Amino acid sequence: MHKPLKIFVDGHCLETEFQGAQTFVQNLYTNLLQDYPDIDVYFGACDCEKLAQLFPSISSSKFLSYKKRSSSLLRFVIDIPSILKRHRFDFAHFQYLSPPKNNNCKYIVTLHDILYHDFPQYFSLPYRVKRNFIFQRSIKEAAIKTTVSAYSRDRIHYHFNIPKDQVHILPNGVSNDFSNPGTKEEARALISKKYGISNFILYVSRVEPRKNHDFLLNEFLAMKLYRQNISLVFIGKRSINVVQLDKTIKRLTSSQKKYFFQFEQVNPIDLEAFYKACRLFVYPSMAEGFGIPPLEAAACNAPVLCSNATAMHDFNFFAPYIFDPENKKEFHEKIRAMIDSPPTEDHLKKIAAEVRARYAWQKSSDQFYALLQSNSTP
Repeated sequence: MHKPLKIFVDGHCLETEFQGAQTFVQNLYTNLLQDYPDIDVYFGACDCEKLAQLFPSISSSKFLSYKKRSSSLLRFVIDIPSILKRHRFDFAHFQYLSPPKNNNCKYIVTLHDILYHDFPQYFSLPYRVKRNFIFQRSIKEAAIKTTVSAYSRDRIHYHFNIPKDQVHILPNGVSNDFSNPGTKEEARALISKKYGISNFILYVSRVEPRKNHDFLLNEFLAMKLYRQNISLVFIGKRSINVVQLDKTIKRLTSSQKKYFFQFEQVNPIDLEAFYKACRLFVYPSMAEGFGIPPLEAAACNAPVLCSNATAMHDFNFFAPYIFDPENKKEFHEKIRAMIDSPPTEDHLKKIAAEVRARYAWQKSSDQFYALLQSNSTP
């Protein structure tokens, strides 16, 4: 019987605000551990109790504590090198950036996106400069280089001059959490009773300039949808301050405020209910390395109107309900058409099936396991 592959996973992203990297690590390793018992996985984090909740089947001995420091980057200089030296892992998996090279351990780096290169207007100069150096070094030194979409792979190739065939795509998927039984009517009743909201357009995303919240709110107001008793709901924490959005919200009249809601976070059961209950899910983002929420909404049989920019260009199954986020006229026409003549239930079920077939965590974990095997030392 061959020795199990011993993997260290930097779990810091699992402790932070909701984001794509968090979803990626949690779901990839949940499936990997479930299907491949010959993999021995350890996680590093400051809050090991939180990780134990995310991975209840794992022994507490597999969670390795970082020291809480004033700078989180010190974990790459002190904590992680010490852990790798002490435990002698075969692989160590990092999101975006890795510590200095360790000759006794092969690094896996998942670089989800380098959007700051193509959309510098959405990122500060210090953010771009620091990340460009660290991200480029990390992905170039990695034994296994991965990303989550063809778009991100192409941009990594273009900006960092890494051959495409060296960058492996492990797509995000739709969690099985979004497959609970329950009708749209039941979901609408829950949202109405708990939140006092009905007949609403939904947008789920972290709040930052490239996510285009201000565009959607302004178009909602320009189309006077609130006069049709249609509400607009934003769900997501703020990652970056968005001054223009704040100004738009501040200018809302009392009658408009009645139809606008924003929540930093809701629990998973309520999130699924929001997806199922919405009249329309809109995703107007200008730039994404992947874009998980529209897939989650579609898996819940919600009508989805999705931007076709950057990585979302791959979501062609949403056609004709896709739009250029820089084209207001097209957006107006598409959203009006979906409100006046909603897609049929058969159409929504077809898209949901397509999404689940294309974007399954099972597939990504199988591909990841194959990469581990092909790069392991005989």
